[in-house]
Amino acid sequence: MDKVIVYQVFTRLFGNRNTTRKVNGTIADNGCGKMADFTPAVLKDIAAMGVTHVWFTGIIRHATQTDYTAYGIPRQHPAVVKGRAGSPYAITDYYDVDPDLATDVNQRMLEFEQLVERSHKAGLKVIIDFVPNHVARQYKSICKPKRVVDLGETDNVLHGFDPQNNFYYCPGERFSPYFDLYNGERDPYIEEPAKATGNDHFDNAPGKNDWYETVKLNYGVDYYAGRIGYFDPIPDTWLKMKDILLFWAAKGVDGFRCDMAEMVPAEFWSYATQLVKKKFSKIIFIGEVYNPYEYRHYLASGFDLLYDKVGMYDTMRGVICEQLPVEAISQAWQQTDDIRDHMLYFLENHDEQRIASDFFAADASKGVPAMMAMVLMQQNPFMLYAGQEYGERGMDREGFSGNDGRTTIFDYWSIDTLCRASQGKLTDAESEISDLYRKTMLIARKEKAISQGVFFDLMYVNSHLKRQYAFIRKAGNELLLVVVNFGSQDAVIDVNLPSHAFDYMEIKEKSAIASDLLSKEKLAVILKRDGSVRMAVKGNNGRVWKLKI
Repeated sequence: MDKVIVYQVFTRLFGNRNTTRKVNGTIADNGCGKMADFTPAVLKDIAAMGVTHVWFTGIIRHATQTDYTAYGIPRQHPAVVKGRAGSPYAITDYYDVDPDLATDVNQRMLEFEQLVERSHKAGLKVIIDFVPNHVARQYKSICKPKRVVDLGETDNVLHGFDPQNNFYYCPGERFSPYFDLYNGERDPYIEEPAKATGNDHFDNAPGKNDWYETVKLNYGVDYYAGRIGYFDPIPDTWLKMKDILLFWAAKGVDGFRCDMAEMVPAEFWSYATQLVKKKFSKIIFIGEVYNPYEYRHYLASGFDLLYDKVGMYDTMRGVICEQLPVEAISQAWQQTDDIRDHMLYFLENHDEQRIASDFFAADASKGVPAMMAMVLMQQNPFMLYAGQEYGERGMDREGFSGNDGRTTIFDYWSIDTLCRASQGKLTDAESEISDLYRKTMLIARKEKAISQGVFFDLMYVNSHLKRQYAFIRKAGNELLLVVVNFGSQDAVIDVNLPSHAFDYMEIKEKSAIASDLLSKEKLAVILKRDGSVRMAVKGNNGRVWKLKI
């Protein structure tokens, strides 16, 4: 099996080259990236980095303050839209494409289908978001197939909970959150009875820190009575969401990144993934699940991959920021060793702070050793976020999204490093980081020792290494000795090789010349039981020594 490398692109931002960057700017002020920006040449360049899957974030139409009524698209009240552009996780029509992303709004679905076709021609698989837990407050499908009954259309709004309702209600109560319901409009936003809010807020008054722009979908779980599930007969929401998955699968998408998957009952996922995979056998489901105690439960429910946030991400962040020792990495992978092929490693995504931001490491190079370890230490997949490979800082104050070290998902904006990379104007440091990312990911794709080989953690016999992490990978007669240096200073170190590694990996003692796949340097190595290998490792860098055995 090939090494899976997912490249997350925020579609609205990726191709935008408008550098006006006006705070709270409109689409006319700041511009917007399009699906058409992913030309065959751009997709070819993405594939050339070693990427296998592109996650196009924000494809399905969501709430926005931009007016598209001229195209027959209902206008959203700005009181229940976060930011000028709006959150891609406040879906307004599961059967439609975000008009912001289209060159010709009337042809937006065709443009998406062409994007899928171009991606496949470039050898890339396509992942889109599936947002099952909540929708925008003013959800209304104008593109649903004729036979489809819209969400909430047949709900009994006199019942706070009904197993066959699509939403949860607060009967007799008007939506009354703790913020202005006008937001500059002449008329206020009115919702009566109020629906429950997306982050499991079951009254009519969510706060500003709640997902107030969304409403919770009802999968037959009675939260008012202590989370009792009513799954027989099958809840109406299950049927509707299954049909939505099948609709997009038929468009040729290769996978779904399922937003807040653990907020939806595992019983639904068992039902839906089974039916979708029966018709589209190669489709994959990636789950955003944060509770490690639920990992195996959701994998058993049909997920192929799960975010490794609470384990590996949090550990690597701690090691980078010198809050955790390097041996914590060993403890992190051991926690999920039985399901390691299903854990998606990452250091950045749209929810997390950029490595180079002042809120994280303040220096992109400090994330390089963590990236190398994540990509090379196991067979499991890796994900990077567009701009990460150049050291994007994410230190802009874009509008609704303040200066928080994250790249906005709410505003019209452009990404500095992506703009400069397209013009050949990266700094030497940014180019060096990009080169290390590319080389590492291509090693993972090309070397069987990484994609198929066995793994041996060397840290238990190298307690003297305080800022370096070392391991071996092996397939057939090829062995890789990988050492990464989390320290900022260059180091000369001795890496011990225990006798157990020789037995476990069937290595014979011998002398050999090792070649560093990153720098092409050579090193004379004596492979000896309980011996050691001396090497120099640059700060915030690594070595990938390859030997024929």
